[in-house]
Order: sequence, then structure tokens, then C-alpha cells
Amino acid sequence: MSTSTSPVTGVDFLTVPTRDLQEAMRFYGETLGLERSVYSEERAYSEFETGPLTLSVIEPERFGMPYAPNANPLALNVDDVAQARAELEGRGVEFRGDTLDTGVCHMALFADPDGNALMLHHRYAPRASQ
Repeated sequence: MSTSTSPVTGVDFLTVPTRDLQEAMRFYGETLGLERSVYSEERAYSEFETGPLTLSVIEPERFGMPYAPNANPLALNVDDVAQARAELEGRGVEFRGDTLDTGVCHMALFADPDGNALMLHHRYAPRASQ
């Protein structure tokens, strides 16, 4: 175990790439129901609040970066995966397979319109210490 301290105090935001900012804003704002806190058409980004972490949805090519969707799922915390899944399915979200029960949490996998991997997640048992 390290005895040094880190200058890092937290994570401010996570970048979510899109090729169509308007469609992404509809998905994150209307379909997922997240609060939009920032929108800048001229800078090609919008931000959505998830509680402790902001999702910064950007058109990376407008910032000189290549576009590539996130393949590893971002876990979105919900109180009840089955209920949240049913609600999102009613809004047109298609899930990838059945809801998973790992013995400590429930997970349901899906993607945004750009193919960024997302998951509904609820931990129902304590995290194992190691």
C-alpha cells in the first residue's frame, strides 16, 4: 500500500463523444431525464448532471480529436434496475440481453444513439473489502 498522497481530489466530468449533439442532447436530457446544466452550440458541447459526476457530451472532431464511442459501459446508478429499465424501454431504449445479477448488484446494459456503452446499476450488497 502506498503511503504517498495524491494531488487528485476527485473527478469533475466524464467526456461522452457524439457525432450529433442535438440527438445526444435529446437522449441524455429527454430519454434518460438528466438535468442539462450547460449547452454551447458554438463550442459543440453540452453537460448533464448525474449527481456526483457531470457527463460532458462533445463533438470531439470539433476539438481536433478523433471520434470513437466509449466501448466500456458507464454505470448509471438507479434505485431499482427493473423499474428504471421498464421506464427506459417505454421511451424506446433497447437493452442488450437480460438484467444481470452479480450477487452484489444488478446491471442492465444498453447504449446511447452514438454507441457509447451505458449500464443501469444498483448495488444491493456491501462492497467486499480486499
